[in-house]
Amino acid sequence: MINAIVLIHAEAHRIPETAQAVADIAGVDKVYSCAGDVDLIAIVRVRDHALIAEVVTEGINKVEGVSKTATHIAFQSYSSADVEAGFSIGE
Repeated sequence: MINAIVLIHAEAHRIPETAQAVADIAGVDKVYSCAGDVDLIAIVRVRDHALIAEVVTEGINKVEGVSKTATHIAFQSYSSADVEAGFSIGE
């Protein structure tokens, strides 16, 4: 599975309806309402990279109330169970 995090700017008075509409789109796993620089965060989980663009451009961006989105592909690198993970620079 490929995970993407979509940061969504929405019209303030439509956040609940916008969040529900985004959550109903195939490929959207979860939608979070948040305070800060963005209004909603959607987690998109699909099997193919091409589907991410389809979910975002043909789905999320066309939801009434969405004014702008930014998509970030998420690659799992570390987890709390990985006790041997470390950071290094150079060799």
